[in-house]
Amino acid sequence: MPGHLVVCSDLPYPPQEFFDDQGNPIGSDIDIARGIGARLGLTVDVNNQIFDTIIAALQGEKCDIIASAQNITSDRIKQVDMIPFFQAGQSFVVAAGNPAGITSQDSLCGKKIAAETGTTEVDYLNGTNDYKGQGLSKACTSAGNPAITVTTFGKDSDALLALQTNKVDAYFADSPVAGYYTVQHPDLFALSGVVLGVALEGISVPNDAAHKPLEQAVQAALVSMINDGSYMAILTTYGDQDGAVTAADAGQINKTQ
Repeated sequence: MPGHLVVCSDLPYPPQEFFDDQGNPIGSDIDIARGIGARLGLTVDVNNQIFDTIIAALQGEKCDIIASAQNITSDRIKQVDMIPFFQAGQSFVVAAGNPAGITSQDSLCGKKIAAETGTTEVDYLNGTNDYKGQGLSKACTSAGNPAITVTTFGKDSDALLALQTNKVDAYFADSPVAGYYTVQHPDLFALSGVVLGVALEGISVPNDAAHKPLEQAVQAALVSMINDGSYMAILTTYGDQDGAVTAADAGQINKTQ
């Protein structure tokens, strides 16, 4: 749409993308996208999409870019170009008091773990895609322990409801998201203390020649935001500052680590 930058994002996934009390999209990813749009002289519109089909939405021209806590993986960069704009570890949300006793990777064995469909957390649990042959469940069975029961949900809010109602023992998510929920609902949720590998997240852009000018413009705007401090100010607003990347990171398309 002329004069607009349409951004696909999967809401809610706080603090990176969620709705305020008036139903308006906000969050660190959303505000960064708006900052990019402002530098390009474009009005940003947010198109809420299910995470598992968000790349298909981009390829189907339902949006111009994706800003939605997407880890940069070898599978994804076969489909789109990704501009590094954040980095996050992966953590386990447990019920307050940690009744399931999840305190280490080994203690995940035999547990019911929830994750959002289409995420790298699902891959890590099941040993698929970038984690092929080295998933967390396989590590359990290789050591003679029970496998992890993996339950997936289309929305992370549904995964949290399953945890709250004792249908699963933990919810596996990116660390900023996991931490945000425990701060918002300390009476219901806590962090297990188990944190796994840090991964870069990217803004996705179609990887064909026709979209190369858009990719370059988005990348330049992001680098500008990093250099002038507005990027860090956004992250700090949402408590995400530990996940900041450098201008050098943002300058490398499809950088995976």
